[in-house]
Amino acid sequence: MTAGKVLVIGGTSDARLICQQLDEAGVRYTLSVATPTGTQLAGNIRGQVRCGRLEMGEMVTWLRQNNTRWVIDASHPYAEVVSRNIARACHQAQVLLSRYQRPEQQPELQHPLLFNVATLEEACDKARHLGERILLTTGSKDLARWRDGLPGKTLLARVLPVADVLAQCAALGFGVGEIFALCGPFSAEFNAAFYRQYCVEVMITKASGAEGGYLEKVQPALDAGIPCIVIARPKPLVVGDELLNGQDAFAGRLQRWLAAQ
Repeated sequence: MTAGKVLVIGGTSDARLICQQLDEAGVRYTLSVATPTGTQLAGNIRGQVRCGRLEMGEMVTWLRQNNTRWVIDASHPYAEVVSRNIARACHQAQVLLSRYQRPEQQPELQHPLLFNVATLEEACDKARHLGERILLTTGSKDLARWRDGLPGKTLLARVLPVADVLAQCAALGFGVGEIFALCGPFSAEFNAAFYRQYCVEVMITKASGAEGGYLEKVQPALDAGIPCIVIARPKPLVVGDELLNGQDAFAGRLQRWLAAQ
């Protein structure tokens, strides 16, 4: 089996763990990541790594040229556009698609200061009435939308320590006291100290699961009386047996894949 017959799409710790399972099973594969940061996060996996975003048409071409038979979408849970393009490309190229989704931790936590919302716009509507100093732990992609949705608020952006991300923050008007370039996840103790040090009044995050340090972000904030707004995950485009909720589910799907070869 050539490396292109199995394609893992990711750039997260989840994708790396999937690649490690494929390595242990002796499966050759390609990991596709969008940025050099994703390449760094892949670590010392044995598979080939391709770097660069693929539009839907480019993905169809790549799948066909490499005779791909199985695509594992392990992209970020909130990368809706990416997952939609992957699903369309696999449908057009007639390739099996599995969607890996890290387990959620949201149902485990209930609190009067914990607000679950469906969209960024709903998060802005809620945050406007809760405080002035708002910590964003939602990544850098939507910073411009947060700026538009929360005018007049002090926004604190916790983002990856990557040069182009820092340039993006600066271009959007984030000052040196509002940009925190750090690579998580972080411990509950770290987050508690961070909230105190920077006088956080509202914390906005996503349902990122254990891999994203969800409980370690939310619980210290609630303990300190800080309201937390959590944006729900988009509904997966893949359902049934090909929706893999966790590494154990992927291990079982891999065994079925191997048995069919």
